[in-house]
Amino acid sequence: MKNRKRGFSLVELLIVLAVIAALIATITPVALNAIQKAKVTQVAQNLKTLASAFENKAYVDGANAADGLAKLSDIARDVSSDYILYYTHTAGTFTCVVAFTPTDSVNPDKVIEALPTAVKVAPFTTISSWKTLTKSNTGTKDEALSSSDGQIFYPFIFSVY
Repeated sequence: MKNRKRGFSLVELLIVLAVIAALIATITPVALNAIQKAKVTQVAQNLKTLASAFENKAYVDGANAADGLAKLSDIARDVSSDYILYYTHTAGTFTCVVAFTPTDSVNPDKVIEALPTAVKVAPFTTISSWKTLTKSNTGTKDEALSSSDGQIFYPFIFSVY
């Protein structure tokens, strides 16, 4: 009887490695697409959450309380510096826009697909004269608008009685 060594031959190992490489090549685009969709969904949800938080603050504390807000952290926690809230109000009616400056990993078109009321162009021509809330509330409003090629704007209007 012939004494064979136990183990795998080089050919068998190469075949297993080729199968693993093919599986990884198949799964990688799916995983990357899922990560991108998750980031897009997160941005869309953040836009809606900031809008809702500002609206709730105005409802709870009154229309004039919004003027006392200094920065976004007054209405939301852990806000990225990529978000800016513009607002103006007259007679209890607030006209607001939450703006987001996309990073490389977020496709603006996909955010607009996820949140159809969002737009790529500032929805109001007077937005530069509105009050602004940012993460740190430093810099000018014009700097925030001009440095934002490709910004996503989420407009909303509400009234406080």
